[in-house]
Amino acid sequence: MHKYIFKRLLQLIPVLIGVVFIVFTITYITPGDPATILLGEQAPEEQVKQLRRQMGLHLPFGAQFFNYLSDVLQGDLGYSLTSGRPVTVEILERFPNTFILSTGAVILAVLIGIPVGIISATRQYSKIDNISMLGALLGVSLPNFWQGMMAILLFSVWLPIFPSSGFDTWQHAVLPIVTLGTSSAALITRMTRSSMLEVLRQDYIRTARAKGLDERTVVIKHALKNALIPVITVIGLQFGFLLGGAVLTERIFSIAGLGRLIVDSIREQNFTVVQGGVLFIAVIFSLVNLLVDILYAYLDPRIKAQYK
Repeated sequence: MHKYIFKRLLQLIPVLIGVVFIVFTITYITPGDPATILLGEQAPEEQVKQLRRQMGLHLPFGAQFFNYLSDVLQGDLGYSLTSGRPVTVEILERFPNTFILSTGAVILAVLIGIPVGIISATRQYSKIDNISMLGALLGVSLPNFWQGMMAILLFSVWLPIFPSSGFDTWQHAVLPIVTLGTSSAALITRMTRSSMLEVLRQDYIRTARAKGLDERTVVIKHALKNALIPVITVIGLQFGFLLGGAVLTERIFSIAGLGRLIVDSIREQNFTVVQGGVLFIAVIFSLVNLLVDILYAYLDPRIKAQYK
């Protein structure tokens, strides 16, 4: 396992360097001059040129990229063009809200999706299965922003149970977490059902039943562990997507999260914050994928056997 984890960590290095290159290139070719943004449109041309030299913007693309990569490797993501604060500080201020929102949504999705998927698979074509698949279809089809607005209308306006904005208490977190977790729960339900149906048709499952094991033991102990491998993939990908894709939910519920920070920075042409935010999300996403790979090795002994 140590060799496997070390190999996966080494594989993250070129991936992250590639992400830095892509993000830097996109911001480099994006219209807009950071020096002009800092000094204003009416600033004298000479001052703009001087600031560009101070920021290293007069250098060719390759030199600018390697300077930025060197700063990133030292943990320096630069300073915000609008507030003048370190980008790392602004990201770390916003990230806890996004992390709580995404983690809560994934936990909710897992608590709903896996049990419902198991029940649907073990009772294929029954009323429970049909209702579950209809609910999963609705969860995938209905966009999050529409669900968020309906949740506010139902539970904040008509029935004032939960607040409609902010992220200060657990009551504030209920509606956005439910809104964000619905589509993920639907995907996990469908994947769990599909994977369980495939595993339940295997010969070793029939053998376990022929030995006289009760159905609960067959499903939970023998089938579920093997069926979870593709499900874990979906869970890991969903968590990564939620970290970077909770923008609409954060905006609807007025949550000061990382996704909202990046979108606002794009609108303001705050390139340093955009670069730092996307890179931060890429690192988190890569670490989540590493965790998924470690869980693979735990669930599938064949992976561990390759590194003994």
